[in-house]
Amino acid sequence: QVQLVESGGGLVQAGGSLRLSCQASGRTCVSHTMGWFRQAPGKEREFVAAISWIGESTYYADSVKGRFTISRDNPKKMGYLQMNSLKPEDTAVYYCAARFGRVEVTSSAYTYWGQGTQVTVSS
Repeated sequence: QVQLVESGGGLVQAGGSLRLSCQASGRTCVSHTMGWFRQAPGKEREFVAAISWIGESTYYADSVKGRFTISRDNPKKMGYLQMNSLKPEDTAVYYCAARFGRVEVTSSAYTYWGQGTQVTVSS
């Protein structure tokens, strides 16, 4: 079992930045992929970014590539999503997710989920 708790969401103006954090607990000694997903009102949950266990591989959705950066600090059991140049269309609830095994970009592949943190970008 892995428990995840997100933080760092909030309201920001377009062009601004936020850093989301994901605190992991439980079986964090077992190698696991960490991912970030988001869900806007009336839309399906979508992939944002993912990072492998030791961080050698990262993947991004085309919509955030060049603006968002995913990272992790395993000794601290933390994951991060640095979001720059935010746009109103980035407004959503952002979820941290984890799975044992290789990086995947589909939400159904992830077993463990946080409760989500709201990000609102005003124009």
